[in-house]
Amino acid sequence: MIRIILLFVFVIMLVGFGLLAFHEYKKARFFNRKASFLSLLALLSLLLLVFIPSSVHQVDSGEVAVVRKLGKVVDYKNPGTYFDFYLTRKYEYYDTKVQQVKITTSAYSKDGQTMDLEVFLQYQVQSENVIKIATEYGKLDALQARIETVTIEKTKAVMSSAEAMNIIKERSQFSSMVSENVRTGISDDYYVNVKDVVLTNIDFTSAFEKSVEEKVIAEQDKQASITKAEAELEVAKLNAEKKVKEAEGNAEAQLIIAQAEAKAASSKFVELAKSLGYTVNEVLDGEITTYVIDTSTGPGVDKFNPLVTKYLEYLAYLEKWNGVLPEVVSGDDAISIIVPQND
Repeated sequence: MIRIILLFVFVIMLVGFGLLAFHEYKKARFFNRKASFLSLLALLSLLLLVFIPSSVHQVDSGEVAVVRKLGKVVDYKNPGTYFDFYLTRKYEYYDTKVQQVKITTSAYSKDGQTMDLEVFLQYQVQSENVIKIATEYGKLDALQARIETVTIEKTKAVMSSAEAMNIIKERSQFSSMVSENVRTGISDDYYVNVKDVVLTNIDFTSAFEKSVEEKVIAEQDKQASITKAEAELEVAKLNAEKKVKEAEGNAEAQLIIAQAEAKAASSKFVELAKSLGYTVNEVLDGEITTYVIDTSTGPGVDKFNPLVTKYLEYLAYLEKWNGVLPEVVSGDDAISIIVPQND
């Protein structure tokens, strides 16, 4: 901006002196001293116009300038305005803002699958090291080309170490690995600060992606079938357990009923013995009452004793019945009831 202003001022001065000299020349019709003086001023303005604006150097914000004196790097300038004679000193400007570079390349996975890769790289030049950059790399373009080459090499090294299916399953993990590998590869010798490295895209061939899709669908169908079978098995188990519990509940209920009937029958039998004239003694032991029937005397003792014995055995059986019904066999002349025996 300053260079433009100076150029504009010197152009006005040059035009003004030129017009004035031409006017005096026509008026005097020969070169007098005054005209010569004005001509000299015009020539001086022309020289200033050529040399001064070109020697004013403006370094803008976000830039740094490397100063070369007769081709040799001697200094660098931060943002500001500087006056250096342009014939002996040349300014080369370096962009110190964050550089954003999109890098595309191709690579092979460990199992030979081709993939197209896209890497997004952000880096920033170290202002204090621009002299080293200018000395070792010449220009910033050469440094950026080298950084891109390192990024491609390190990315390929990571991606070629794994099989394609693993890369597909763990894309985010491989992006982190690429970032770390590239950051390590762009060492201090490149004089830049790496801000970010992201593996933004991985594209395999259409044929491979189709086969992967088919495998995923097949795996999903298989998993769905397994899940359905497991669910059906679980339902079957629950139904079986329900039936077992129902059976156990029925058996327990039948046992309770049988025990209640046995207790009632025992009471009736005691009352029957009393009514027939047999002596019945009642023995109380806590909450348990025991009835003792004296069958030594009484009507029909010879028949009553076997009947009592069998009946008591039946009552004892009911007390211990496990709910299993007796087997009944029907014949022409008789019906047989086979009662399971308890230990």
